[in-house]
Amino acid sequence: MTVLVTGGAGYIGSHTVRLLRSLGRDVIVLDSLVRGNREALLGAPFEQGDICDSTFVTDVCRRYGVDSVVHFAAYKSAGESMTNPGLYWRNNVFGTAQLVEGMIDAGVKQIVFSSSAAVYGNPDRLPITEDCPIRPENVYAETKAVMERVISWYGVTHGLRWVSLRYFNAAGASSDGVLGEDWSITTNLIPLVMKAALGASGPLQVLGNDYPTPDGTGVRDYIHAEDLAVAHVAALDYLQSGGGNVALNLGTGVGTSVLEILKATERVHGSSVPHEIVGRRPGDPAIVYADPTLAGTTLGWHARHTIDEIITSAYNFHRSRVV
Repeated sequence: MTVLVTGGAGYIGSHTVRLLRSLGRDVIVLDSLVRGNREALLGAPFEQGDICDSTFVTDVCRRYGVDSVVHFAAYKSAGESMTNPGLYWRNNVFGTAQLVEGMIDAGVKQIVFSSSAAVYGNPDRLPITEDCPIRPENVYAETKAVMERVISWYGVTHGLRWVSLRYFNAAGASSDGVLGEDWSITTNLIPLVMKAALGASGPLQVLGNDYPTPDGTGVRDYIHAEDLAVAHVAALDYLQSGGGNVALNLGTGVGTSVLEILKATERVHGSSVPHEIVGRRPGDPAIVYADPTLAGTTLGWHARHTIDEIITSAYNFHRSRVV
């Protein structure tokens, strides 16, 4: 049987597609290519289309004999979601409902959902466990929380079986430098650090140095894209073996500050990274990191890559593409 990967031409999606194919799994990618890169598919079977078209989803599922779905297709910029919320409600929430409708019509009842730790908002306690309150602080995060609820309700009404993977700060590039994050469209820290280090932008803006952290800058849990791909495959296997519906945190359980990211990059780059301190971004918590225990006990999964490996892989990927 075949795995349908929505958003498989995106950052984490392409890593997951590559891993699935290397394991001999049959894969079909569905992507609109609005923000995906077809080259990142590395020749994987592909159908271009919109998850909002449930009839198209049903047709793809039937033609390829799909038995499970990994759902990455979503817009993910917190800032953009606050200036253009309608885009996020349509693509992320309505799109997920239509995707599941199309799946159900084709008899497909297993889905692994790419969720986000952003659903927790500003946490009351650390590390963050799955029973922490869901309190999104921007439209993007709210759509992820609603997408989780949409999927869980289809479990109640139609027997859909699901795993929601709430991962923390995805980062890094493939170990061979083939796949990585597109720094022209992302707002994630590490690609922006690489852009500044390699002279492809002005100085990095460090958003606040007055947080109650050891060096004053925000602390986050960075997890390698290849570790995330392994988790999605493990979640598919978990569902195939009859596992129950569950939401799981994916992280390392270790926090790294912005200044620590800069220092790690400087070790690889061999010189300082241009940066400037600016004001905090409203709503940003000081420290966020995961308790990944449940993912370990449920999926047998643990993050393997260190922060230095994340930085080195990202640096090598971006350096190879600087003209």
